[in-house]
Amino acid sequence: MTEPDKTEPDKTQPEKTGPQTAVRKTSVVDAVLQSPLAGLSPWILLSLLSGPGRFEESAAAALGLSLLILAASHRRGGTVKLLEVFDVVFFGVLAAIGLLASANTIRWFELWGGELTNIALVVFAFGSILLRNPFTLQYAKESTPEEYWTTPLFLRINYVITAVWALAFTWSAAVGLFGDALLHDGDNFWTGWILQLLGTFFAISFTEWYPEYAPNKAAQAQGLETEPPQSIFRLFDFLPVFVAVTGIAGLVTDSVSVTAGVTLILVGVFGHLAMRRFTVD
Repeated sequence: MTEPDKTEPDKTQPEKTGPQTAVRKTSVVDAVLQSPLAGLSPWILLSLLSGPGRFEESAAAALGLSLLILAASHRRGGTVKLLEVFDVVFFGVLAAIGLLASANTIRWFELWGGELTNIALVVFAFGSILLRNPFTLQYAKESTPEEYWTTPLFLRINYVITAVWALAFTWSAAVGLFGDALLHDGDNFWTGWILQLLGTFFAISFTEWYPEYAPNKAAQAQGLETEPPQSIFRLFDFLPVFVAVTGIAGLVTDSVSVTAGVTLILVGVFGHLAMRRFTVD
């Protein structure tokens, strides 16, 4: 989340000739470890592996990945992130429950584990904001020169991005709870998978888009000469492909009718073509 350059010399963000160049030369592994997705990947793994009779295995796998990410980050000279520590503690508790708890307790976690993990992330994300240490800030600092860490623009960008992630976690918890409590279907295609993934992909897209948008928007507001802010359509660049893949997944899993699946695919394809017209540079 390196800040793009502006034309004014007030050091509210780094210039492209410095950190931007460094980011391009960063290895793939380092780039992943410098992204919040590294800390969130154990949660994604847990959601993919979870299911009836697989609580212990999914919790152990998530704990293993959490430890691997923590060790890799430390080995490559990165700072220990609050999210990575939270991962190890949370999944360590879940793994212990899987080993020691009764069968009834494990069945409860299999039913409500999705909502529990989402709520835990909501508390963590909003808690980091309340403590004035938004969790994305630690990742952003690793790709931004120290001289910019205390600038209002840099801090505001990370507060906003962390808040969007917190809202995405809240959305996932709400739709998951709706599926479990009202539909009585924890594996519902829409509430258990698609709608939750929609919130996650939106947060990912926002994380990439907002650091490019906010500096130029702020410069415009100050009457400074700068490049136009990125189009807001860029924020939804992922959506047509997401809709098309949803149609394909629905057909493959027999979760939607043939008509609905084909319609989603066509909407996604034509939406992608239309989006290109709005986001062309």
